[in-house]
Amino acid sequence: MDLETPYRTGMVVVAHADDAEYGCSGTVAKWCRQGMEVVYVICTDGSKGSSDPEMTAAELVRIRKEEQRAAGRVLGLKDVVFLGYEDSMLQPSLDLRRDIAREIRRHKPDILISANPVRSFQGTGYMGHPDHMAAGEATLAAVFPAARDRMTFPELLQEGLEPHKVREVLIMGRREADKWIDVSDTMDIALEALKQHVSQVGEAEHDFAWMKGWREQDGQHRGMKYAEGFKHYHLS
Repeated sequence: MDLETPYRTGMVVVAHADDAEYGCSGTVAKWCRQGMEVVYVICTDGSKGSSDPEMTAAELVRIRKEEQRAAGRVLGLKDVVFLGYEDSMLQPSLDLRRDIAREIRRHKPDILISANPVRSFQGTGYMGHPDHMAAGEATLAAVFPAARDRMTFPELLQEGLEPHKVREVLIMGRREADKWIDVSDTMDIALEALKQHVSQVGEAEHDFAWMKGWREQDGQHRGMKYAEGFKHYHLS
């Protein structure tokens, strides 16, 4: 399959429910509108993401799964897979690498979006979540070489999951971007998907001006009203 063959399947692997909505939901909505089958893989259970003293971990896990499924319906996802690792404790372990490789082999994405595995010290106010970096590192290691190589994780072969080679990887991270995707026509869908995460963004009406501002900034000088930027790799 050469680079000219259109992509038919996509995957996004992130640490938490809502990470993809913040980082790449305009691109995902665009892919879904183009007829691609897109699957989300959520690594953690989201059990730590609340400051409400009345909230329990078990209830939060349930809520955040439902919120992510609702966002998936807005976007048009084929499926959402929850790996269930403990929130805020994620490590780029061999177990996580194997579990992500399993989903890659199962769903066979042509293109995959990953979190950034590198902490950035650019800007102020946010230093990066360790779960995001762990998810990014484990995902890239799952893409290459674990999902591709027959002799890596032989138990996956025993499950009937043949090796699969991802054709292109996009890494979220605006500072390092060298590929920009025009999301001008899907910005409203991206915002509606983010609004489904009520436990994280609240129930009040938001215009998410900051989210549109990021994408407007990335679209400048590229002939796009709104764009999402990625570091990209074509895998030979």
